[in-house]
Amino acid sequence: MLNRVILIGRLTRDPELKYIPNGTAVANFTLAVDRKFNKDETDFIDVVAWRQLAELCANYLGKGRLAAVEGRLQVRTYEGKDGQKRKATEVVADDVRFLDKASTSSAPKSSFTKSDSDPWEDLGREVRLEDIDIVRRDEEDDIPF
Repeated sequence: MLNRVILIGRLTRDPELKYIPNGTAVANFTLAVDRKFNKDETDFIDVVAWRQLAELCANYLGKGRLAAVEGRLQVRTYEGKDGQKRKATEVVADDVRFLDKASTSSAPKSSFTKSDSDPWEDLGREVRLEDIDIVRRDEEDDIPF
């Protein structure tokens, strides 16, 4: 059996960080994911992250940020305030990747400054065909190994 989910989308709201009674962190947020063939349709998928990943998401993600989430699909039942049984479907995150830069207003305070070299600066940037250098080799050239 296999239960794996990989999503890329934008957060619809800031993550909500809570601590359960035993002190374990849990963060909830919703990811808006466009459908591949119909950009007019969007799915809104609830995501739950636990422990250190929850704290990282709460500190570094915010509304509108682009993120990739890998995890498993979970369906749970609970009783609503009206006494009715309800179902919730959500992705329990095993890994969350931050795919764009944080704006200066939502970035946490850290020792990282703009003058520092950021090796991930272009991560998540759209690549156009015109930006790619195509190297053509003559068929007569030797193989380089």
